[in-house]
Amino acid sequence: MVKFLKPNKAVIILQGRYTGRKAVIIRSFDEGTRDHPYSHCLVAGIAKYPKKVIRKDSTKKTEKKSRVKAFVKLVNYSHIMPTRYTHDVDLKDVVTLDTLQSRD
Repeated sequence: MVKFLKPNKAVIILQGRYTGRKAVIIRSFDEGTRDHPYSHCLVAGIAKYPKKVIRKDSTKKTEKKSRVKAFVKLVNYSHIMPTRYTHDVDLKDVVTLDTLQSRD
């Protein structure tokens, strides 16, 4: 079987809290791990997109609407849909498995 869920691949989350959100695969675990014995991957994505800003909004409201919230999560392969897009940015150094243990 061809391995097509590679790092830097853009995916859409199909199940769970972030259903319909776009994400990028950081690292894939085809055989699973001791904690998660199924094939899964570490993804980072956008939890909250920026809203439309209009001219009459105050600066405080404009800043609040312009915020972007991100998430990092371990996701089962059956809960993601891969797209044809890939990203050039290497996020492996920024996001690691240790970030899942801390709240930062």
